[in-house]
Amino acid sequence: MTTATATAPAPTHAGAPQRSLVGRIVDRLGGGALQVVMVLLGLFWLVPTLGLLVVSLRTPEVNAAEGWWTIFTKPAEITFESYRSLLASGFTASFWNTVAITVPTTILVIGIAAMAAYAFAWMDFKGRDTLFLIVVGLLIVPIQIALIPVAVIYGGVGIFGTIPGVVLFHVAFGLPFAIFLLRNFFVGIPSSLLEAARMDGAPEWKIFVQIVFPLGKPAIASLGIFQFLWVWNDMLIALVFANTDSQPMTKALQSQMRQFGTNIDILSSGAFMSLIIPLVLFFAFQRYFVQGMMAGSVK
Repeated sequence: MTTATATAPAPTHAGAPQRSLVGRIVDRLGGGALQVVMVLLGLFWLVPTLGLLVVSLRTPEVNAAEGWWTIFTKPAEITFESYRSLLASGFTASFWNTVAITVPTTILVIGIAAMAAYAFAWMDFKGRDTLFLIVVGLLIVPIQIALIPVAVIYGGVGIFGTIPGVVLFHVAFGLPFAIFLLRNFFVGIPSSLLEAARMDGAPEWKIFVQIVFPLGKPAIASLGIFQFLWVWNDMLIALVFANTDSQPMTKALQSQMRQFGTNIDILSSGAFMSLIIPLVLFFAFQRYFVQGMMAGSVK
């Protein structure tokens, strides 16, 4: 006697969401073709930077008569005269002022924020959640409302127009976001690692230095890049709190614009000098930047 076996119907995908047009195009292109497209897009976004470099290497007369792309057929037009004029105007001092402002600010923000983030993530103390909510609330405080009060305070203590004054302002307004980002990353560290270290008798500072800080390198590196770029390119705080002796490159370029008027070669050379270091820094650490920002956004 034979028994009939029922054949299960093939599963249908009627209820499954359909792929978007972009998703279907990506599937058809494949990995190699997609990488080529992404490289071409990246090169396209670098075209303005290349144009800025070429303009800075030509005389004002040539820039006024021809487009920057003609440099490929007329390489003899390249000259460094605009860079000589810019350096002769005292731009070098502004460059080192920018370094003296940016580097200490970045180090202080990373160091203070990392310790505070570890405390908010893994140390139990009274008022921890309330303090963290206050820190998060400081993220929405605009910089503009603090300019006049801080300027009055700086004038009273004698640091108005100095590099330490600019650094302190950047640190104060950089800490809320830095603490928020690192705390969101640190809470994702397995608690078993910290508990095992505490059972072995390790103090909190040793746990932070030897376990939490090394594991938080992606988020710390991304924070460092973000903070460095923000301070390096800042103009508002420099205009308010820096004088002629402590002015960074952004303020120096603004004064050059008043001094040289429409001399685009001088301005382009200064702009490229201020651009090249952040550009190199970002490309050197972009992997950590993406990892840290993605990790901090999903915790």
